[in-house]
Amino acid sequence: MNELERPVLRVFEAYKAAVFAKDVEAFLALYGQDVHIFDMWGEWSYNGLEAWRGMVTDWFGTLGTERVAVDLDDLQTIVAQDVAVAHAFVTYKGLSAEGRELRAMHNRLTWALKQENGAWKIVHKHASAPVDFKTSKVILQPSEATPNRKTRCV
Repeated sequence: MNELERPVLRVFEAYKAAVFAKDVEAFLALYGQDVHIFDMWGEWSYNGLEAWRGMVTDWFGTLGTERVAVDLDDLQTIVAQDVAVAHAFVTYKGLSAEGRELRAMHNRLTWALKQENGAWKIVHKHASAPVDFKTSKVILQPSEATPNRKTRCV
């Protein structure tokens, strides 16, 4: 890891903490005002922070006493002075109030980030999962044979 990567990796840590805490404001603080989101659920895209706020508020609000733990595998970054791209395999684990894993969903995550007022902000997020050609169903669980799957986590 080089010095340019450290602040970008801190954005991932802040993302994980905000999701676990169900903290809408901390979560949204990671994104730029003009963020463009290609998410997995419901909408084709979200344009701007306020559109994203609605989805995040709804997501966290549906969790009740449950929490979500975020794990990242094979996180890779390309970082320059004021722009960065990162991608990873991400697992969202639904946890009971007691911390017991209830379910898990896997997908692929790509972020484009840029420096805004001295802080790294996510300006584009793309979440995806492969689709089975035969059934047209989204595959949310990787197989053991998934190629190039490493175990580097943050």
